[in-house]
Amino acid sequence: MKFLEKYYPIILAFLSFVYSVWLWFTGNELEGIYVGLWPITILGFAIAIRQRRKKK
Repeated sequence: MKFLEKYYPIILAFLSFVYSVWLWFTGNELEGIYVGLWPITILGFAIAIRQRRKKK
């Protein structure tokens, strides 16, 4: 269970990346680009939340 608590943002970012690639290759280029921005956002929020959590 500790594994999921620590690495869930990376797993979510990877799944959204795979989803964006799938969208791109099925002909939905704009949707693929949009979803391709999600991994950066997910990882950015995870870093920000962990930094706030460690300061307390």
